[in-house]
Amino acid sequence: MNEPLLRVKDLKKYFGLKGGILAREVERVHAVDGVSFDIAPGETLGLVGESGCGKSTTGRCVLRLIEPTSGEVAFEGKDVIAMQGEDLRNLRRDMQIVFQDPFASLNPRMTVGAIIGEALIIHKLANNKSEIEDRVAALLQKVGLKSEQMRRYPHEFSGGQRQRIVIARALAVEPKLIVCDEPVSALDVSIQAQVINLLEDLQQELNLTFLFIAHDLSVVEHISDRVAVMYLGRIVEIAPSRDLYVNPLHPYTEALLSAVPIPDPTVKRKRIMLQGDVPNPINPPSGCHFHTRCPIKQDVCMREVPKLKPTKDGHFVACHLRG
Repeated sequence: MNEPLLRVKDLKKYFGLKGGILAREVERVHAVDGVSFDIAPGETLGLVGESGCGKSTTGRCVLRLIEPTSGEVAFEGKDVIAMQGEDLRNLRRDMQIVFQDPFASLNPRMTVGAIIGEALIIHKLANNKSEIEDRVAALLQKVGLKSEQMRRYPHEFSGGQRQRIVIARALAVEPKLIVCDEPVSALDVSIQAQVINLLEDLQQELNLTFLFIAHDLSVVEHISDRVAVMYLGRIVEIAPSRDLYVNPLHPYTEALLSAVPIPDPTVKRKRIMLQGDVPNPINPPSGCHFHTRCPIKQDVCMREVPKLKPTKDGHFVACHLRG
């Protein structure tokens, strides 16, 4: 078996909450609580779950935009957590991110050409201004924009066009892995499909690897090779995309999929309504985090943390009763 491009093992990120006169840490938010997964070269792994489950924090920890509390992150076999200085700077070329909000992730005071060209200057990938402009023009054309638009400012573009600019900026340094952090959730539905198709075309052309973070399960189904489902800081199920959507094993995954709209009005689907709210990540439940809302829970679920266990080819589930 080939070595995965990215390997994440038991990743944790806790945010301290301070209080009192001395501003000492009084509580901790368990944002990511022991996440493990691999991504093979050229693969797209979808990471899904409700808002606040830790998806975006996971992506940022992988890139060291946020420092993890503990755990392991290896990129091409290299320890990402241990990297410092020039080594970490060089890693930025291979690992890039496309943020959720294209309106907030572009500097309004810089032209599009300056925004995309900045990475070329920082990583010394162009020798002069003329070469930078040529590279920027080619990148804009690659994402479906016109080269002459490099002299415009972000406010002159629509949301979909801005996200194309963000993608061009990520591609400027020729990365191997791109973390897509809900890249279409801020866009109109008609534009979402265009951006998703663009990402798929670029993946085929440039042999890119994606960690695709989203809460829209229908979008993830379309683009992902495998899907990992998160709940309250933990991954509860990982499976090939088609297998997960046809045969979900974890009760939480079943509930999520039951809420996905079906465009055919003649098809009826039983809706699974979960009881209660998502627990507070400051004080998560013992054992399985999902047991407070699970319709099939047993006593063991409240006592022991379930581990991701293989059930068949490529399908893993963290459930005492379904593993």
